[in-house]
Amino acid sequence: MRGLIRRLAVPALGTAITCLPATSIARQATTTDSGSAAAPAGYAPWHAPVLTTERYNEDWSLLADSATRSGHWTEAFKYLPLGAAPGVYLTTGVELRVRYERYRGNVWGSAPDEGYVWKRALPYVDLHAGQARVFVQPIFADAAGVKPAPGPIDRTGTDLLQGFADALFQLDADTSLRLRAGRELLSFGSERLIGTRYGPNVLLAFDGGRAIVHRGALTANVFYVRPVEPGPHAFDDRHSPTRALWGLYTTRAFAGGGLDLYYLGYRNDHAAFEQGQGREQRHTVGSRLFGATDGWHWNLEGMLQGGRFADMPIRAWSLATEFGRSLATLAFAPDITVRADVASGDRSPRDHRLGTFNALFPKGKYFGELSPIGPYNIVNLQPGLTFTVLPRLQLGLLTTLYWRQSRGDGIYDMPGHLLRPGDGSGARWVGRETELSIEWQASAELTLAASVSQFRPGAFIRQTGPARRIGMLGLETNFRF
Repeated sequence: MRGLIRRLAVPALGTAITCLPATSIARQATTTDSGSAAAPAGYAPWHAPVLTTERYNEDWSLLADSATRSGHWTEAFKYLPLGAAPGVYLTTGVELRVRYERYRGNVWGSAPDEGYVWKRALPYVDLHAGQARVFVQPIFADAAGVKPAPGPIDRTGTDLLQGFADALFQLDADTSLRLRAGRELLSFGSERLIGTRYGPNVLLAFDGGRAIVHRGALTANVFYVRPVEPGPHAFDDRHSPTRALWGLYTTRAFAGGGLDLYYLGYRNDHAAFEQGQGREQRHTVGSRLFGATDGWHWNLEGMLQGGRFADMPIRAWSLATEFGRSLATLAFAPDITVRADVASGDRSPRDHRLGTFNALFPKGKYFGELSPIGPYNIVNLQPGLTFTVLPRLQLGLLTTLYWRQSRGDGIYDMPGHLLRPGDGSGARWVGRETELSIEWQASAELTLAASVSQFRPGAFIRQTGPARRIGMLGLETNFRF
């Protein structure tokens, strides 16, 4: 690991210095609309909302009462009354992120070594007028040094990331209904199936609508959306004409955790797997149990998939588990977490049945900062350890082991494209990834982070093509309020 840091960091140093005044490892937060898991506290000592990836879930209305204000400089941007009418106000904010990544042995030597810089700005305006609101968030995302050229997750120029209107209806003392239409980021559960793709430079948005019902501890989302496909120029992002997503996602909160139950429907007119190409219509039912108590935390999720691909049935599944223990009374408050995931693969490309699990629209950095493999036809085991070295400084170490779930299928990247077909090897062992990361919350608004990762290829990679070790260095700054 020491040699890897030296080989990657020295050529990167000049570029990294230019990155340091502006991006992110974001603080993930509970989302009001989707019922995601709990998150760390917000600004201290006053109790402002936790900053979320989606931003529209932050409720700053408490600042209407001057007695709740602390004098923090960001309050001037969070509640801007428009006239004398109560409940009519603006909330504004911005995220500025710069991230540098350098790769050696990229895609095990199948792609050129490279070092590139991602730059991203995400300002937003949230207009509230009683029970109605309009939320607008443009994006500026550019990249330099990507080989052979920037792709849709690297650059989109200036465009509309989010723009929607919604209205809230109070049905009774305990029940509300929110109706929303437009373009927005979606995040459900642990983002194993629907996420914002926050880690890469261009986030994933959807066009469509959803209804959100809150009744006591229950939250239910009903939606129909199409994923937005970024273009390389200004204001040319359009939703996909060939892919659609719809479903019902419910969360029931209870003391110390919650339970998700959901159905997701998905259509892709031009799907491709090792099995072949064709129209895919897939149905996913799943459940997630999550919680934390007495230093223990857990997150368990099971998914079953059916439907049709071309002229054949789909029979796929996935199981994801996470158990952890926080030892806050020990020095450096270590947190030990073990994750284990299984995503089914296809038994044979000639059996007229598709068994490859489809993760749909998962979070970007799925298994860590270096994630060359996606959650398709994979078994992985990931023990991790996090230390709080100083009150605002965290150090993390992860090791991830990968095997193929089925010898009859290949391995896929994060978007679900086939990386290596399975017919060239009977080996299950794919490889081992190790990652060291550090994150410093320099202030309530500024985060500095760095990581170094290495992927050592296993028998399957060595027997099916180039098999260099992958090394990656990531440096990131994030300023947001």
